[in-house]
Amino acid sequence: MQYFLSICSVCSIFLIVSAFAQTPPETISRPENTSLISDSTPRPNLIQLGDLIDVDIVGSTEFDWRGTLTPEGYLDGIDFVDEPIFALCRTESAVAADIAKGYQKLLRNPQVQVKILDRSGRPISYLFGAVKKPQRFKIQREIRLNELIIISGGLTEKSSGEIQIIRSSRLNCETTESNDKQENSTVKIKQEVGSKTLNIRVAELLKGDQPSNPLILSGDIITVLEAEPIYIIGGVVNPRQINTRSQMTVTRAIASAGGFSKNADQKNVTIYRKEKGAIKIFEVNFEKISDTSEQDVILQKYDIIEVRQNGSEKRKFPPLIRNADLIENSLLDLPLRIIE
Repeated sequence: MQYFLSICSVCSIFLIVSAFAQTPPETISRPENTSLISDSTPRPNLIQLGDLIDVDIVGSTEFDWRGTLTPEGYLDGIDFVDEPIFALCRTESAVAADIAKGYQKLLRNPQVQVKILDRSGRPISYLFGAVKKPQRFKIQREIRLNELIIISGGLTEKSSGEIQIIRSSRLNCETTESNDKQENSTVKIKQEVGSKTLNIRVAELLKGDQPSNPLILSGDIITVLEAEPIYIIGGVVNPRQINTRSQMTVTRAIASAGGFSKNADQKNVTIYRKEKGAIKIFEVNFEKISDTSEQDVILQKYDIIEVRQNGSEKRKFPPLIRNADLIENSLLDLPLRIIE
């Protein structure tokens, strides 16, 4: 029988869906007398996946059309044109010009008007992880990362200080920032085929660093990363999981758990650590650490510190930590809010 501490890491399933929850979504409007930071690059009103589009041929009803885009970005089923009309991430006027060109064989000088009638079908964005109220969002106006975090109740104590945004180029129409912004940006960007990952530091966001406060686009998956856990159990006032963001020592861990309990045996502190598929056990005498005759031990993520209690026998097997917080709720169960 193999004795081992089983600690499950959070596995987040990134699902991109456009269906509404069964309960009515809550609508969040921008407060009056507030403005967003404007980027130097203008963001035209571009057609996106999920939009309901109306094509009106002026003076005719036979050739009018209303529908959505195919997954490839073309108008789905428009008739009387030889070539399919590509519309994804294009302006209404540009698409209208292509349709007019396609109708010239049938109509004399056709006047075409294209309008986005409904944007509610655009892909949903997600914000979860170390926030108080993980949520889904339908974004129908410009909104930045800090506003979504405020709407979600702010960060929890489990936050590691890092935020990750996964952005698919197929689900939004992101415009290119200026070269100066990219060169001077504090945001680390990992570019991949069809998507990119933005890694943002919370400290930079709180300082008001503009690149660290990007516009959130349809389909963005935002994860406020949680700090790696350390567990302290046994003869302490408050046995608990500690989410550490910097070097954590045995002394600091015990202090974070409220200190020793009355029946604690300070000479017998055990550290259980997983290394290369095996469990290593370290015995620590806290009294020697206190009088500096022994060096304080620096802990690693997923370490378990057990303070022996007076009269208790030495544990034969490593303790098993059962932490319900490590089980991630389905993203489909998160409440849905409309940002307009």
